[in-house]
Amino acid sequence: MKKGNKSSAAAALGNTGLAIIKGIAAALSGSGAMFASAMHSVADAVNQGFVYAGSVLAEKEPTRRFPSGFGRVINIFCMVAVIVVTIMAYETILEGFHLLAHPVQAGHFILNLVVLLLAVGVDGFILVKAMKEIARETRTEAKGMAVIKVAFQNVGRAAPPTRLVFYEDLVATSGALLALLAVIVTQLTPVKALDGIATILIGILMVLVAFKVGYDNMVGLIGVAAPREVEDRVARIIFQDPSVTDINRMRIMQEGRFYHVEVYLELVKGLTLADADDIKFRVRDELLKDPDITDVTLGILEDNDVRDWRPEKEEPQPVQ
Repeated sequence: MKKGNKSSAAAALGNTGLAIIKGIAAALSGSGAMFASAMHSVADAVNQGFVYAGSVLAEKEPTRRFPSGFGRVINIFCMVAVIVVTIMAYETILEGFHLLAHPVQAGHFILNLVVLLLAVGVDGFILVKAMKEIARETRTEAKGMAVIKVAFQNVGRAAPPTRLVFYEDLVATSGALLALLAVIVTQLTPVKALDGIATILIGILMVLVAFKVGYDNMVGLIGVAAPREVEDRVARIIFQDPSVTDINRMRIMQEGRFYHVEVYLELVKGLTLADADDIKFRVRDELLKDPDITDVTLGILEDNDVRDWRPEKEEPQPVQ
């Protein structure tokens, strides 16, 4: 349980509390924007509870029946979360159109104001936590406001549950601010249609999140190559061994937040088979020290005098 995704656990607890408070406020006030925000919190709480459970199961060690491990289990749970978000988004948009056709004068203005300010604070806190988790998972050094930029730049490399929490709470915080604006405007002006418009916009934001998260996890279920940054990190570990002259071929598959590495190494010429085996196991052990790498398969070749591997930012050089 301790290995489960902490961002999704915190988000599930936070959104459960918000869903209850918003639901009570929506029932008392009749505010459509508050209803939409409450529906979003319900969806987030259910989703992130599913995702936390999936992240726990994904940490199970590989077995004889499942030698590649359980990393893709989290993708399945995230797809279930997408279905929940889609249903909630549909109900939210439907309510928005109903409010446009039959505007309602919301009451309990102070209650709505306090609840939505609380929602902005809680969702914003969870969003910041998810941003920090992205920086930690992608091993990106960032502090203060720099975490925001780093999170947006590297969210694609984060674990599936962390990505889901980031996207959902980005929308949740935006939706709470939108609902807050709608509550204030409809209270202070005769423009009552904004309540329905805000409700529809929140529903549309939920649909966009469902599409993005669904696409990412569909790709993960099919099987996706690791980002080039991960390949470069693996290459740096391999080239630390002085007997390795080149990487002939490398394939790294991503399973959840873990990686399976397959590499053909080129070694210095003249080695005995016993020496080459020792080098192979030495490199394998170094790679397995990385907590994100769970499986390593290495092949060994004699140096072919042709440079096959280059880092991403290095320009190709002519072969001498």
